Amino acid sequence: MTLTEPAGFFIDGAWAAPSTSQRIDIIEASTGRALTTVPQAAEADVDTAVAAARRAFDNSGWSSWTPEARAKAIYSLAEALEARAAATAQTVSIQNGMPISISSTSESVVPATLLRYYADLAVRHPAEEHRPGFAGGTTIVRREPIGVVAAIVPWNFPQTLTFFKVAPLLAAGCTVVIKPSPETVLDSYVLAEAIAASDIPAGVINIVPGGREIGAYLVAHPGVDKIAFTGSTAAGRAIGEVCGRLIRPVTLELGGKSASIVLDDADLPSLLEQFFAATLMNNGQTCYLGTRVLAPRHRYAETVDILTDFARSLTVGNALDPATQIGPLATATQQQKVQNYISRGVADGGRITTGGGRPAGTDTGWFVEPTIFADVDNSHTIAREEIFGPVLAVIPYADLDEAIAVANDSDFGLGGSVWTSDEQRGIDVARRVQTGSIGVNNFSLDFCSPFGGIKASGLGRELGPEGLAAYQQSKSIFLTTTR
Repeated sequence: MTLTEPAGFFIDGAWAAPSTSQRIDIIEASTGRALTTVPQAAEADVDTAVAAARRAFDNSGWSSWTPEARAKAIYSLAEALEARAAATAQTVSIQNGMPISISSTSESVVPATLLRYYADLAVRHPAEEHRPGFAGGTTIVRREPIGVVAAIVPWNFPQTLTFFKVAPLLAAGCTVVIKPSPETVLDSYVLAEAIAASDIPAGVINIVPGGREIGAYLVAHPGVDKIAFTGSTAAGRAIGEVCGRLIRPVTLELGGKSASIVLDDADLPSLLEQFFAATLMNNGQTCYLGTRVLAPRHRYAETVDILTDFARSLTVGNALDPATQIGPLATATQQQKVQNYISRGVADGGRITTGGGRPAGTDTGWFVEPTIFADVDNSHTIAREEIFGPVLAVIPYADLDEAIAVANDSDFGLGGSVWTSDEQRGIDVARRVQTGSIGVNNFSLDFCSPFGGIKASGLGRELGPEGLAAYQQSKSIFLTTTR
């Protein structure tokens, strides 16, 4: 793939020259090789982008277009993205190490799917509802677009998580300034090309890549009406504090340390494909993964052996190889962080049954072997903190009540799963787990259903009708007449 050096930022429907000479280095995760550089936004660039989004919201008419008119423009963006699907998948995998088998679906297919889903949803849900009054009369309840949104996106699923935000906000009639992570910038240029080729009006979508300082500046910008953030809990706390002071709406999708509860009747060997997706997908760099595996004590050794053999069987390799199941981590910093957690797991008394280091034959790139820890207590650091790498900690439990207590003994509450031969039993267990989402014999996001966390895993919900409502504000118009 030929990589060019983009000259500017996509602002107000065109390429804008950067205000400074600062650049972001693009590194290939599979090789550690420097590939190219792109401009890094400064505060002046953010000001320009926010001003463009504000004009587009206030003056372009986008916010007052009919849902049908917006849907037509949104559909054109979906088509433009589909025409660039292969480029999107490649740029994501090159940058963050996501296996191409995953990026070719999640990063290439999901954005267009979400755009069409929300365009249709907005058409089906009129902006006004007439409600009979409690004591007579009628109230017109209007759902209006919230305004200019700042969407701050992480590096692990950069396009999917962009469109968790952009698809519903466009359908609602909002405009947006997107700040991609500096680790995954190239895919945002593919997105910009698609926007330019679509019928989305100038200024509705603007893109300014940068680091934490630029993100913080955008969060507090007076021209922004709402923040939509996906990232670490630490960053989410800082953003939440600013938004609380400003009385600014915010959606926070943060970290997780979810539990995969293996019940005593589970046929785990027949479910390993689903188990992989729920625990190790994208090299363990997925926020909802159930990386605490809870196993019944009388089947503990058996479960450890099954997972050890499974981890050893996984194909580790270059992210662009279609056979790769586990690719490199996104950065050298992330690789070192995961290795530090592995060392801490051993120091706390955990026992590595497989993995723990750099895979054989990977002299370059940010690789870590798929790693299974046994003899882990739920108080250990590797059971408390989000590792964000291919590391599973297997924790024993005596009975079902203890399993649920251990699952709920966490600062987080984002995902989770229950593994059993009895679906109804799995549902009953799932109802008792304190989390925002949980699967039975799988964990697969449903775009029609809300996704988000409780406790330190976040505020608000994305996806489903709830995801559209997050970009709308209600207005009540009270009438004395009955209609």
